[in-house]
Amino acid sequence: MKFFVIGEREIVLAFKLVGVDGIVAQGREEVLDAFNRVTGKGGHLGVPVDELPRVLILTEDAAGTIENEEIAWQKTGKYPLIVEVPWLSGHVQGRKTLSEAIREAVGVQV
Repeated sequence: MKFFVIGEREIVLAFKLVGVDGIVAQGREEVLDAFNRVTGKGGHLGVPVDELPRVLILTEDAAGTIENEEIAWQKTGKYPLIVEVPWLSGHVQGRKTLSEAIREAVGVQV
């Protein structure tokens, strides 16, 4: 399974050390451009369509700048699947984690 990361320089570098490619992007325009290239909506990553990432890792900060576009993409059910990770300083206050969102949607706490 191919992974790809979009976020701040430190996070992209950390993932690069374990073999995950990525794009350093800060601010809405850069993040949106990178997101569109990874999802195939605009431009491309320079790889064939069948080699596009299956999982897109976004930092919470990056995801926050393109929240509407991310939600719209997730509703399509297409690849890449999107996973958000906290930044080096930790979880962004006021932002739901994946587990919290699932608990809220399902209504069951495990």
